[in-house]
Amino acid sequence: MTDYAEYEDVLAGKCPFGGNTIGGAQTSRPTLQDWYPDRLRVEQLHTDGPQADPLRDFDYRSAFEALDLDELKADIKRFLTTSVSWWPSDYGNYAPQMIRMAWHSAGTYRIADGRGGAGQALQRFAPISSWWDNGNTDKSRRLLWPIKKKYGNALSWADLMILTGNCALEIMGFPTTGFAGGRRDSYEADDRTYWGPEWINNMHPDAQDDMVARDQRWTGEPGSSDYELQQPLAASHSSIIYVNPEGPLGDGDPAASAVDIRITFGRMAMNDEETVALIAGGHAFGKSHGQVSTDRIGPPPEIAPMEAMGLGWHNPEGSGNAEHTMTNGIEGSWTQNPTQWDNSYLENLFGHEWVQTRSPAGALQWMPADADAPTTPDAHLEGVEHPLMMMTSDIALKVDPVYREICERFLADFDYFTQEFSKAWHKLTHRDMGPKSRYLGPEVAQEDFIWQDPLPAWEHAVVGEAEIARLAQAVRDTGLSTSDLAFTAFSSAATFRGTDKRGGANGARIALEPQRDWAVNARTVPVVARLREVTDAFNAAGEATVSLADVIVLAGCVAIEDAAAAGGTEVSVPFTPGRVDARQDQTDVTQFQWLAPVVDGFRNYVMPEFSSVSTLAPEEMALDRAALLGLTAPEWVVLTAGLRVLGCNHDGSDEGVFTDRVGVLSTDFLDALTSTDLEWAKADDAGTTFTLQHRDGGGTAFRATRNDLVFGSNAQLRAVAEVYAASDAHDRFVADFVAVWDKVMMSDRYDVTAG
Repeated sequence: MTDYAEYEDVLAGKCPFGGNTIGGAQTSRPTLQDWYPDRLRVEQLHTDGPQADPLRDFDYRSAFEALDLDELKADIKRFLTTSVSWWPSDYGNYAPQMIRMAWHSAGTYRIADGRGGAGQALQRFAPISSWWDNGNTDKSRRLLWPIKKKYGNALSWADLMILTGNCALEIMGFPTTGFAGGRRDSYEADDRTYWGPEWINNMHPDAQDDMVARDQRWTGEPGSSDYELQQPLAASHSSIIYVNPEGPLGDGDPAASAVDIRITFGRMAMNDEETVALIAGGHAFGKSHGQVSTDRIGPPPEIAPMEAMGLGWHNPEGSGNAEHTMTNGIEGSWTQNPTQWDNSYLENLFGHEWVQTRSPAGALQWMPADADAPTTPDAHLEGVEHPLMMMTSDIALKVDPVYREICERFLADFDYFTQEFSKAWHKLTHRDMGPKSRYLGPEVAQEDFIWQDPLPAWEHAVVGEAEIARLAQAVRDTGLSTSDLAFTAFSSAATFRGTDKRGGANGARIALEPQRDWAVNARTVPVVARLREVTDAFNAAGEATVSLADVIVLAGCVAIEDAAAAGGTEVSVPFTPGRVDARQDQTDVTQFQWLAPVVDGFRNYVMPEFSSVSTLAPEEMALDRAALLGLTAPEWVVLTAGLRVLGCNHDGSDEGVFTDRVGVLSTDFLDALTSTDLEWAKADDAGTTFTLQHRDGGGTAFRATRNDLVFGSNAQLRAVAEVYAASDAHDRFVADFVAVWDKVMMSDRYDVTAG
């Protein structure tokens, strides 16, 4: 008789993989990732596709520019000083609440991979929508719906949230640096971004084993030289935008909090002065809410009951809002006038001694030791006053010597503080938008900021067909190999990140620090020098002017045409001139260093230290690089296969170069990869390199890395590889390679394409 004991959970309407049940029926099923957690998730390249976007054919740029921005801002500002019964405004002003919404929308940005930020309004979707630190931002967006409804598709949620933050600052007397529209909304949750190794159910940090949670994303002890936050993460904890306001372990240690703040804000592309300006400026407004114990608050939006209609964190106490509001657990305001821009935050922080206390929700916070210290009004109850409040992360600015010096400078010069907070806020809310050519609207700031990766204006006519032909011949006359030309052009363009629109070939920054010094680019240095000679000689003739950036890309196009011709196929590789050359002083060396690849599967590069600093396999990082370039799985396969036979390994090695006719654009890489006459064997115990043996005992045919074999071992990638390895696929392969090559070369050309 069959023993059904092991199936009891299933028979009871449960599932060993978890999930929700309704009336005993399972509402979620195991995914492929549940069954095979180590599989390479190639399907991530196809998330957030056009099929999910109801506005995929909508010209948002034209629609936004046709808006009356003055009328829109007037509507927002009128709304900010109103109040509705289902979610009353603190102090009769929604402005502080909306600043928090905008800040948290933008604050997910991280410099390591450019992910996060306000650009797609991802605060509307899980997991971000349901992080504890985003508690009640769902109410902020719902309050804004009447304005969004009025302006319709001409105003994205992403733009509306940031513009509302700006309007909120302005009505409280703060001068903003400017506002740019142009952010397009996503219409599905982000399933690509790695937010951390731990799963803590979006709880408040004090409702979990905080030490265990931190141990999964941190190494070393605080204060030690090896104290480090796992890459590419920026937030110090899961479900938090920056740091735990109660201190790293919720223990109220300001000095330890300062360490976390510096690492976290640094990972979000902010220096020390910008960090202090943002904290001190942001905490000049509004209040924190902590009236109810965390264990009383309902589930976040993503798993709230259906009748909640997308609103989470149900509060059962009193009205559930107003004086009963619960958000992060800390209760109180930092200033005497929470809806007015002034310097009282810093005056209070440095003008009083602060002692630890607890909020009504039990969160650790600080209050003035002096009973005669100023008080702050209740946000809803007339005539009620409360002690001022500081968080441990505020006291950190006072105890850290560098932060303290900056605070004292801001205290002594309020105008300077105002200026620096205004610029830092502008950077925070626009950091992920890319070049200014993508900025829309009449309030775009005139000043160019170094974090925008500025480029000089092009002041000449672009070269025409005759000049391009002469330049192409001059490139061929250099005697540089097809491999070197293709490798250099690809290396120039492959820095592009679709996440924050940084990198790319425009600007020729491959000729500047830090890119020219990257190990992966060592092979490009003599090639760039020779192509600079071609550029200078052409410009010296005085007939026309061309940039080094254009010549580098053109040289790659010439190489592809010659490589295709050598394989028997004549093609014309598209080339669009008009790139410019950046100067060294227009290049932020520190911030650009983050674009250096850890793994670049296209050029068969793995940082030597990779295996000691990462638990990921190289092919997982290669998948991420393909995603940052905006490639599909077929484009990833074709581009890699072409680069291999062109000999585009970073070090010129033969790993993955499965051909005896290097420099010829062919399907040889895919032919060898799918061959049944060959078998692979590990060349090292770790399984990082491999050799391809003839099954008939004919010896070693080729050598390879994991970044090569993944195209034969992964089922989805192999299915694509087989298409191009078929006997009738050569012309399709060449055409598709040329198309993806042009896509990469043009990825940053927002001066000629909409994006």
